[in-house]
Amino acid sequence: MSEQLKVPTMAEFMAEGKQPEILFWVGSAGSYDDRAKKITKAFVKILNKANVDFAVLGTEESNTGDVAKRAGNEFLFQMQAVMNIEVLNAYEVKRIVTCDPHSFNCIKNEYPNLGGVYDVMHHTQYIEELISSGRLNVEGNTYKGKRVTFHDPCYLGRANSVYNAPRSVLSKTNATIVEMKRHKGTALCCGAGGAQMFKEPEKGDMDINVLRTEDALKTNPEIIATGCPYCNTMMTDGVKAKEKENDIQVMDVAELIANEQGL
Repeated sequence: MSEQLKVPTMAEFMAEGKQPEILFWVGSAGSYDDRAKKITKAFVKILNKANVDFAVLGTEESNTGDVAKRAGNEFLFQMQAVMNIEVLNAYEVKRIVTCDPHSFNCIKNEYPNLGGVYDVMHHTQYIEELISSGRLNVEGNTYKGKRVTFHDPCYLGRANSVYNAPRSVLSKTNATIVEMKRHKGTALCCGAGGAQMFKEPEKGDMDINVLRTEDALKTNPEIIATGCPYCNTMMTDGVKAKEKENDIQVMDVAELIANEQGL
């Protein structure tokens, strides 16, 4: 993180006897992947702009275990989950916000069975809340009239029925939102879910991410927006496979909002 970004840790809050409004769960992609780090920074800039009292776990955050679970290693998943839950409960964390739908789904739906019960939000839901409560104003014209199509991440959309928040936030940019034929409940996976991100695809006629990129290209977009670091990678690779990287940007909703704010 660059020096102008304010990113306090839970340990620092605890030392002062305070609780933050939210815990920002950064996730493995947002911590280590160079492209996803930009999404993390954009979201932190938004939180700073809205004067949100937030904290991260920092070095105390470990992988949610989601990928291990999807790949069939339930034992490793439970080890990771229990370790994270112990840390979160020790800090008496109530509300968690993350930019990663895989972490969102995992902590929201799978941690409760292991003793980790929290109010979990996706960052697009939280940005929508900041806007509707008047804490964040989105009034720029950076993307006015730009054609933007939104790709629904599986673990945000079909798994948790969060369809409106990202679209509501995008609409605040005055961009022209164009829907793919397969969207919301019928959206096609980008190809990264279920631990597929970390292996070569099975034999077939076409990689899923290229097929999904074709869906997007049919809307003639200038920007493909998404709300997941893994989708971002897959759609970016798809755009490259179609040799359209000079014409089309793949961006997270948080990046669009941060740019709109001039952050």
